[in-house]
Order: sequence, then structure tokens, then C-alpha cells
Amino acid sequence: MADPRVETVAKILVDYSVKVQPKQLVRISGGPQAAPLILALYQKVLERGAHPFLQVEPEEAEELFYTYAGDAQLDYVPPFMRDIIEQIDAGIGIWTDVNTKQLTNADPAKQSRRAVAMRPLRDRFLERAAKKELRWSGTIHPIQAFAQDAEMSLREFEDFVYKACLVHEPDPIKAWKKISKEQQRVTNWLNKARQIHVVGPDTDLRLKVGGRTWVNCDGHENFPDGEIFTGPIEDSVNGHIRYTYPACLHGREVEDVRLQFKDGKVTKATAAKNEEFLLQMLKADKGARYVGEFAFGTNSGIQRFTKNTLFDEKIGGTIHLALGTGYPESGSKNKSAIHWDMVCDLRKGGEVRIDRTLFLKDGTILI
Repeated sequence: MADPRVETVAKILVDYSVKVQPKQLVRISGGPQAAPLILALYQKVLERGAHPFLQVEPEEAEELFYTYAGDAQLDYVPPFMRDIIEQIDAGIGIWTDVNTKQLTNADPAKQSRRAVAMRPLRDRFLERAAKKELRWSGTIHPIQAFAQDAEMSLREFEDFVYKACLVHEPDPIKAWKKISKEQQRVTNWLNKARQIHVVGPDTDLRLKVGGRTWVNCDGHENFPDGEIFTGPIEDSVNGHIRYTYPACLHGREVEDVRLQFKDGKVTKATAAKNEEFLLQMLKADKGARYVGEFAFGTNSGIQRFTKNTLFDEKIGGTIHLALGTGYPESGSKNKSAIHWDMVCDLRKGGEVRIDRTLFLKDGTILI
């Protein structure tokens, strides 16, 4: 029996997140395990009079690629991939994984090299999105692998995901619009900010954001959503930070990440697990050692760590910094092949001061 909540998610994504219009070209991408949501989206896009384009790939292909690809193959990007980025009006990506650990033993140098090769596509995609030439949204479809990582049954994980998506609300789109309005009030206040000082367990970090734009993440580019972010001034980050949760990227969990910054650049990086992978990613390019994003998690409906960045960076009462490329709409000038979100929980003993005003205390926004 089909889960009616899948249909509701598809409707929110099509009508609210990317606002599909007649005659638009809409890419829907994901793995075979996301078939229920992919098909629901496909139908909705057709019903709106737009042109759906499916890009469905087996998740296992990525592990094969890093096992067998040589340097020339790691560097090669089919020319038509650029055409796709240029021509789509909207994109909806659905993340699934048959095995979230399948890339644990992949060569990090190969992963870094591939990220560098794909960077021009990513940069162009973000550039078009910043100019509002295309709309995009990324989400997940609840599957066993994600449920296992979150240490839940599949039924529990489905309930967790759909509750975070506000599917249970009588009018979910109206509910997301209400959240958007509430977050915009905070966003407007932050747009006057110049300096930020974060203090928490093993953390004392300062950065500047004057002249940068704060972005209200309200269910459009991520779904579910719940964060407010900006791109800090690149050479302004100073101090040290310890990330509360494992930093997950390319199938690896890097535990107890500690970073020291000097004039924006990571000068020292350590980890209790997978430290070599962390160091390899920092070598991807010059921008990998600089911060492209600073954000506050605002989704009070997400309270537990699941090893899935889509949810973990939204946990109400946390902050996250992304090493690597920033989003142009925030004013970030940092460019890199990587964008790696790492989450710091401030709910117990953390505070954030903005231009001398106590903005956040023990995870609660005070303004």
C-alpha cells in the first residue's frame, strides 16, 4: 500500500519548494530506492504542464567508479552535463543509499580529484540559482540504510522524516510559509550584524559578516529545512572549534573534529577517527581550508543526531560551518571543490554574541 505521505511531500516540493510552472524543464534525480517519490514527483510535474526529465542512477555505481576509474576518467566530465545545468529551469534531487558506508574504503585522493573535476558544474549551478534562473531542492527518501544510521526502525525513521517535513499539518505549505515569516524576522535582524563570537565546549571562535547577506532557509532549497546562513568574510575567522558530532562526507564519519583558524584559514586540523581523510579533503584546493558558510540551525522539530547532514545541520540550537565553497547569494567569495558542513551543538553551555548582544544561549535564540 502506497504511503500517502509520499504524495504530500511531492506536492510540497513541486508547488512550494521549486514552484513548477507550465513548460518548464524539470530534472528529477535520485537512486532506484527513491522510486515511490520519483514517480509521485514525475506525475505532479506532468500535471503542472511542465516537462519532467529523469536522471536515475544505481547508488552502487559510485563505489565502482572510485575502484576502477583512472586519472583520465576521474577528470572527465561529459560535455552534455554542462548543457543540462544550463537548460533546466528546476531540479529536485532525492538522496538515497543502499549502503551509507560503501565509500569508506575509497581512495580519498581520488574523491578529492573527482570533486575538483566536477567543481565547474557545481559553480555554474550555484551561480544560476543565485540569479534565480533556476530553482532547486534536495531531500531524502526514508530507507533502511538511513534508518540504521539513525539507530531507528524504518517505521520510526519514516515518522521522524515526515514530521520534520510537517506532512502531519492540515495545510503543510501554509505551515512552511508561517515558518518562513518567523525566520525572516531573525534574518532581518542578522542582516545588520558585523561580528560574531561563538563560545562553547572547547570552542572560542570569532568571525566577521558585515556586508554579507543572511539567507532564510524555509523549505525551498532543502526539504525539510530550518536554518539561517551567511558567507563569512573569508579572512576573518579566528580561534578554535570542536565539532560535537561526526562530520559525514563521502561515506566516512570523521569523529571529534577540531579546527584552528588564523585569518580565515585552517592552520591545524585533528580528528579522533578518519583524520587522514580530513587532511586529504583540506588539500583539495586553496578554498578548502576556508569557511564558505556559517549557519544557525532553527528546526525545533529535529532534536537528535542521525548521521544525515540534511537533518543534523537543521537541529534547533546548533550552528554549523561549512569548509569550502560558499553560496553566491550570501556574498561568499570562497570557491572550492568541497562544501563540508560540520555541526557544533550549543544547547549545553554554548552562547553566541553578535556585536556585543547575546543572541543565543544554551541553544535558544534570545532576540
